[in-house]
Amino acid sequence: MARFPVHPDEVTADWLSDTLGVCVSDVRWEPIGTGQVGDSVRFHLEGEGAPATLAGKFPAADDNSRGTAAMFGLYAKEVAFYRQAAPLLDVRVPQVQFANASEDGSEFILLFEDLGPARQGDQIKGCDIADACAAMRQAAAIHAPSWERDEIIEAAWIQPPEDLGAKVGAMYPQAQASFRERYAGTLEPEYMAVCDQLAEATEVYYRRDQEVQCLVHGDFRLDNMLFDIRGGMEPIAVLDWQTVTVGKAMTDVGYFLGCGIGQLGLDHEEELVELYLAEMAQRGVTLSREAIERDYRRGILHGVSTAVFSAAFVERTARGDENFLSMARGACALALKHDSIGVLREE
Repeated sequence: MARFPVHPDEVTADWLSDTLGVCVSDVRWEPIGTGQVGDSVRFHLEGEGAPATLAGKFPAADDNSRGTAAMFGLYAKEVAFYRQAAPLLDVRVPQVQFANASEDGSEFILLFEDLGPARQGDQIKGCDIADACAAMRQAAAIHAPSWERDEIIEAAWIQPPEDLGAKVGAMYPQAQASFRERYAGTLEPEYMAVCDQLAEATEVYYRRDQEVQCLVHGDFRLDNMLFDIRGGMEPIAVLDWQTVTVGKAMTDVGYFLGCGIGQLGLDHEEELVELYLAEMAQRGVTLSREAIERDYRRGILHGVSTAVFSAAFVERTARGDENFLSMARGACALALKHDSIGVLREE
């Protein structure tokens, strides 16, 4: 059994007093966010010296979502990110008050500053170009500080298992069969064809011979962002680091522009890519549009893969269906524009 709270009900005034080093006389909580792999809440505290509110994140109540997270080590990875990597990056994340995970990775807690009042990013509703630009600046704030930095990209906690690619590649066709069965009557046939084509190329797509450049968020989209945080005092914060990994920067960029913002990404693609490159250059990493093109085309497919896997292996909800279809449409549309499947056929 974990020696720390793994459900909001287990977070008591006494535990908070000991953890925060202040006197907490009372605490209550309410759910926040739309996550399906972990459950997030807002704590309201009373007591001299205690913050008025804190945010907390716990294992998903749904058995399927929780099992998927444990199988891929998502909870332990997010805890390790906040402990070890976040202080070395420029990306705006919540300041952590307490973070721990069980040895088997099935239970965890994150207790951090409440960034509200803020505007929750919404995958389904989309965003405007100002929000998209803020997100691209944050992508550079992840990638540039970790670029070829051994203490980050070679850290033991972030290394994927040697057989992860093979395992995930073997699972994708099964996930795609489920995705097709569920959404064949809803997702446009040309987009479903991209999902099918990726299933046929999993051996190439998931093999582990790709160059490692930097830290990669792995799920860089609107649902994992807060805008106008702290009542508009700051533009954005990036949340949900369960899928953080090492790899190529264009995994996040291609993912965000396709899967993350859909039509806005198509309409403002060059503007947003150029902004990202300029931000990287200001942070000391100079990349040309030509040099990133192949990685960018390949990175777009991460959105296809994530939409399919998410639909297959987390709790099914009405919002989830709408969300995964939004992700798939955006990723597949951008993949078709750039012939992303063609990159795999050339490898």
